Amino acid sequence: MKILVTGATGAIGSRLIPLLTAAGHTVTGTTTSEEKTEQLRAAGAEPVVLDVLDAAAVREAVANAAPEVIVNEATALSRQKDVRARDLRRMDAGFAATNRLRTEGTDNLLAAAGEAGTRRFVAQSFGGWPYARQGGWIKTEEDPLDSSPPPGADETIAAIKHLEDAVTTAPGIEGVVLRYGGFYGPGTSISPGGEQAEMVRKRRLPVVGSGAGVMSLIHIDDAAEATAAAVERGEPGIYNITDDDPAAQKEWVPELAAAMGARPPRRLPLWLARVAAGPFVAELMTQCRGAANDKAKSGLGWRPAHPTWRDGFREMFAAR
Repeated sequence: MKILVTGATGAIGSRLIPLLTAAGHTVTGTTTSEEKTEQLRAAGAEPVVLDVLDAAAVREAVANAAPEVIVNEATALSRQKDVRARDLRRMDAGFAATNRLRTEGTDNLLAAAGEAGTRRFVAQSFGGWPYARQGGWIKTEEDPLDSSPPPGADETIAAIKHLEDAVTTAPGIEGVVLRYGGFYGPGTSISPGGEQAEMVRKRRLPVVGSGAGVMSLIHIDDAAEATAAAVERGEPGIYNITDDDPAAQKEWVPELAAAMGARPPRRLPLWLARVAAGPFVAELMTQCRGAANDKAKSGLGWRPAHPTWRDGFREMFAAR
C-alpha cells in the first residue's frame, strides 16, 4: 500500500516507518525540518517537508503521494516539554501548538484525504488522562471523556475531542483513532536521561495526596506496533493503546525511582499540590482514570510485547 505518515521523525513516526517499509509498503514521511529528510530516506521513506497547518501545501503533498492510508502523528510535543515541566498549571498554553495540529492540521489532512480518495485515516490521540474522573478507575473506549476538565486544560481536551470526532465521522474514510497511554522507552520522557525520569531522580515528581490517580502506560515500540496493525486491519473507531497494567501514581512513580536506583519520591499534601502546581496536576495525580486495551487486542490482533511497565522499567534502566 501507499502510506503517508505525518510527524514521521517523532517518537512514534520514527519507529513506525521501518515497520511499514519492512512490510513492503511504499511510505511517504513528512517532517517540518529539512535536516531530518535524510533520516527518513535512510529508513526507506520518501521525505516531504510539510507544515500540516498549511492547507494548500497539505493538498499538494497528499495529491502527490496518493496514499491509500494516512497516519497522522503530527504533534509539537518535543518543543513543549520545557513548558510542561515548568508550569503544568498552564496546560492549554503549553499545548497550544499541538492543539492547533489536532484541530486545524487534522481538518486539513482529512480534506486533502477526501480529495485524493484516501481510504483509511489513522490518527494519534491520548488516553492517559482525558477520561471522565468519575465511576470506575479503568475505562473503555465507550466511556465518556471529561466534560469538566480542571481549569487550564479545557482547550486541550476540546482539541482531542475535535480530532476524534472529525476522524471517526469523516465521510467516505475509515477513521481510526488510537488513544495512546503515557509513553516510556527510548526517546521518550521516561527513559534514561528523559525529562520525567530526571524529575524522579531529582525527587521533583512527588506522590500527591492519596496518589490514587491511575495512569496507563505503553512502551513506545509497542505503540508503534499497534499503529502498524491499525494501518492494515481493524474496524473504524477508537482504540486504547495501553499495556495490561494500569497503575496508581503511588505505585508507578516509586517503582520508576527504584528501577533507576534513585531515592523514593517525596509525598506532597493535596492542598499544597493545588497551590504549587495548580488544579490540573493535583487532580491528575489523585483522580486520573486508566484505560483498558481489550478492544485493541481483539480488533487489531495486537499484543504488547511489554505487558507491564514494571518489567519494562527494570529492563530499560538495567540496559543503560
